[in-house]
Amino acid sequence: MKSLFDLTDRVIVVTGATGALAGSAANYLAAQNARVVYLGRSQEKLDAALSGCRAQTPDAECLGIIADVLDRPALERVRDQVLQKWRRIDGLLNGAGGNMPGATVPPEKSFSDLDFDSFQQVIDLNLHGTVLPSLVLAPLMVEGGSGSIINFSSVSAPQAVTRVVGYSAAKSAVESFTRWLAVDMARRTGGKVRVNALLPGFFIGEQNRRLLTNQDGSLTERGQLVIQNTPFGRFGEADELHGAVHYLLSNASKFATGTTMPVDGGFVAYSGV
Repeated sequence: MKSLFDLTDRVIVVTGATGALAGSAANYLAAQNARVVYLGRSQEKLDAALSGCRAQTPDAECLGIIADVLDRPALERVRDQVLQKWRRIDGLLNGAGGNMPGATVPPEKSFSDLDFDSFQQVIDLNLHGTVLPSLVLAPLMVEGGSGSIINFSSVSAPQAVTRVVGYSAAKSAVESFTRWLAVDMARRTGGKVRVNALLPGFFIGEQNRRLLTNQDGSLTERGQLVIQNTPFGRFGEADELHGAVHYLLSNASKFATGTTMPVDGGFVAYSGV
């Protein structure tokens, strides 16, 4: 009898697979004998991600495809390539996302200084870059009779986190979209296709490294505030998301949909008092 957590031969598409968190998750899934499709915009970064996957799991079944999550024709080509190779898609991890300086409000400025073009770009990447891959790939799960979609939320979605106005708005919308699509898929498929969100806490990546840490590795003022408000008293490690990703993609979570699962060291639960 197969384990509830068995992912062997599951075909799972991972967007943002050249990034720290989604890339680590993709490597983990490959090590669990899933067939993993790495999506990224840079051939150089994609090649490095695939090399890392195969170094960790020499017999891994991993496929890299260049695609922008905001480019529907590119995503349709991904769909066609995956169908040609493996004939189905069982899971989608919407890991592409990020922030940009213009969509934030630093301490020395106010909301009136917000760069609206940057704000729109952050909304596009995080929200539309979640909706569009789901729109293109979810129908294959419906046709196949099963599937699981995981969207990436953020600790800035359920509560106000200063400065990151664009990112907060986008991730709040991602959570709302997750609930809406979960209900729609449940009613259309009798619960065979599920949609959930993962809410990572603060993890150090290239985008936020200089915001949270100094060049000598010490914490910035912002980093200190984050740690003070994280009951675990530290930042997360990328592999600490693997268990939640595994659970949500596997049959172990077959009655879970429309949920948002925090993996944040207690950040969201803590009032700061």
